[in-house]
Amino acid sequence: MTADQSLADFDIAIIGGGAGGVLTAIHALRLADAGARIALIEPVARLAQGVAYATTHGEHLLNVPARRMSAYKDRPDDFVDFLVASEGEDARDAIAVAYAERRRYGDYLRDRLQLARSGSAAHFEVLQDRVTGIDGEEGSGRLRLQLESGTELRARGAVLAVGNNPKPLPARGAAGLPAGSVLEAWDFDAIKRIPAEAEICIAGSGLSMVDTVLSLAANDHRGRIHVLSRHALLPLPHTKHAVAGFEAETLLAMPLRQRMRALREAARDAERQGLPWQAVMETARPLVRELWCTLSYDEQRRFLRHVVRYWDVHRHRIAPQVHAQLETLQASGQLRLHRGRLQTVAREGTRIRVSVSMRDRRSLELDVDRIVNATGVEMRAQLMRNPLLSDLLGKGFARPGPHGIGIDTCAEGELVDAQGRNLPAIAVVGSLRIGRLWESIAVPELRGQAETAARRLLAHARE
Repeated sequence: MTADQSLADFDIAIIGGGAGGVLTAIHALRLADAGARIALIEPVARLAQGVAYATTHGEHLLNVPARRMSAYKDRPDDFVDFLVASEGEDARDAIAVAYAERRRYGDYLRDRLQLARSGSAAHFEVLQDRVTGIDGEEGSGRLRLQLESGTELRARGAVLAVGNNPKPLPARGAAGLPAGSVLEAWDFDAIKRIPAEAEICIAGSGLSMVDTVLSLAANDHRGRIHVLSRHALLPLPHTKHAVAGFEAETLLAMPLRQRMRALREAARDAERQGLPWQAVMETARPLVRELWCTLSYDEQRRFLRHVVRYWDVHRHRIAPQVHAQLETLQASGQLRLHRGRLQTVAREGTRIRVSVSMRDRRSLELDVDRIVNATGVEMRAQLMRNPLLSDLLGKGFARPGPHGIGIDTCAEGELVDAQGRNLPAIAVVGSLRIGRLWESIAVPELRGQAETAARRLLAHARE
């Protein structure tokens, strides 16, 4: 960014260049009038490289078919069109129902951003930097953004699309282990460098664990793989698309316990009709956000304590071929699933001793060569180790979301400050809205939030 003050003055500043930020930029460029000035601020040089799509490895697949991944609600086949352009029109039908390589979605978002940029009358800049603080500017009604580089910029409105951070490994002694002993599941290249004979403990049994196992399998890994989690539940597979004949809207008036009973009964009814249980989840899928928002605060807490993991493995499913690969590794004995809570880790000679408290009160000790932290994303904003979020919370410009997860927003996505007031100049997109919406990171929700944020902030800039 130059010293010219005009270059530091924008209508919209989009903070974060992962999927949420790029989708917001795409929609802002489509909607903006001539003369609008839009900035996207991201410390990593390559955009659309957030956690979900940063992988460069072909074994990591999308968790839904390509036909559901368009960046545009009004152009539902757009991602399929992108893939068909390189693979041929004859493959369209197969591509639409296939689970594409995840790296291709990052390629797609970058391509569509470039198209939006070239077709827009707006001025657009990408700044490779990190926003560390935001203040209101006296008299102008604008925001002043502090950047890690030491410079500042002004904006009429800002979008928080800062994405996810991993949880720390929940084990005493982790900080004392030698460098390289504990790897993050999202460090895909480091996982690839694990020796083929190494015995591994993966903490967590969700989607990040699946990525790790797929990378190991692609490297012809021969060592034993221990997967440890409190519930010992692996993600479940998709099936061919089908919906069940039950009125999912009836769930909205039910308390949590009754909802769960109704879903189980609907799954049994589907089975009697020759349909998979997945058809029930497909029927309920459009209502997931409403299902969360219509629960009372106490019922939401009950969901988080007792239901969330069971919900996740049924809701966030994986490609059938990926699930089959996990089953094959389990059947061979190479992949072993343990139900328990990680307690301590300690160096034991050249290896690492992992101590686990099992569900039946027994203790389990594993001697392994590497630990992979696949415990998922940190949902509490205070613990995300993000300087901007710490700044906003400390100044009272933001407050934690319901149940202490994410940050609070109103229904339209505006940031809510510590006094409960909406801040119309700051919109939030993506995972930070999880406490208020729960369903906030899947592409249909993300693209909707991105378009709404772009539309509202462009209107705010014109006022």
